[in-house]
Amino acid sequence: MRGLLIVVSGASGTGKGTVCKKLLSELPNVHYSISATTRQPRQGEVDGREYYFISEDEFKRWIADGKFLEYAEVYGNFYGTPLTKIEERLNRGEDVLLEIDVQGALNVKRKCPDGVYIFLLPPSLDELKCRIEGRGSETPDSLKRRLQAAVAEIQIGREYDYAVVNDTVDKAVAQIEAILVAERCRVARSADKSNLEVFK
Repeated sequence: MRGLLIVVSGASGTGKGTVCKKLLSELPNVHYSISATTRQPRQGEVDGREYYFISEDEFKRWIADGKFLEYAEVYGNFYGTPLTKIEERLNRGEDVLLEIDVQGALNVKRKCPDGVYIFLLPPSLDELKCRIEGRGSETPDSLKRRLQAAVAEIQIGREYDYAVVNDTVDKAVAQIEAILVAERCRVARSADKSNLEVFK
């Protein structure tokens, strides 16, 4: 069976990174697709682990060379999903996890409608505000912009297949794992439907 393309999105501060890291630690068949970005690394981030950190000129060369499954500009920086190894892993039956913004996810969905699209929600907008403020990296203006963007992104979340509220990481991960089990059981994904013939 072909692997699952799992796309996880959510507004800034919903805990996408934390949820995805735990999901990857629990599911060895799921492989993380590292995105490329033109933004500067945050403290503790390593090139080739969290992101491929590249210049805007290099990013535009990748676009011209057709190296992205999707790309988008977010908060003045570019983000893109490199095609390398994604198809290879899916064809080997391995699952691939994309943690990308809503713009990128909708672009992927148009190209890959058979993916599994999961939108991560905060318990509330007040909790989201507290999480973003807790980073200590936002000015009052940037905080306001991020919250306004979050409201708009949550509306776009209706285009996804599933919505998961991240009130606790363990609960959110358990729900995503249940979604993946259900997706693998879908008749439409089965490479061999011959075992259903007996019920004719």
